[in-house]
Amino acid sequence: MKFTDSHEWITVENTVGTVGITDHAQRELGEVVYVELPAVGKKVKAGQEVAVLESTKAAADIYSPVSGEIIDINQKLVDFVNHINESAEEEGWLFKIKVDHPEELESLLNREQYLKIVR
Repeated sequence: MKFTDSHEWITVENTVGTVGITDHAQRELGEVVYVELPAVGKKVKAGQEVAVLESTKAAADIYSPVSGEIIDINQKLVDFVNHINESAEEEGWLFKIKVDHPEELESLLNREQYLKIVR
């Protein structure tokens, strides 16, 4: 699992990345009440805003950690947005992306580096 300093995570299997927000981010946001997910088929660049989360405290933009094409979204979140708070780094994933430039993963943080940022 790799992390961004804007609190997204990505896991990659072959050329498909699964993306969500970190456990730290969901705690800071509070109870997530709404999610706006990207359209399947959308092409995005690393660092581009791709989704929006709204909580009882604030709204937060979610950025893509890598460039590629959105190939799937977590439909469960439409009815069960609480998965983001209950399991941010597993069940609460937001979207899957076909990674165009695997080398972009090298600039992301490992868990230890990420935890240093949020301490």
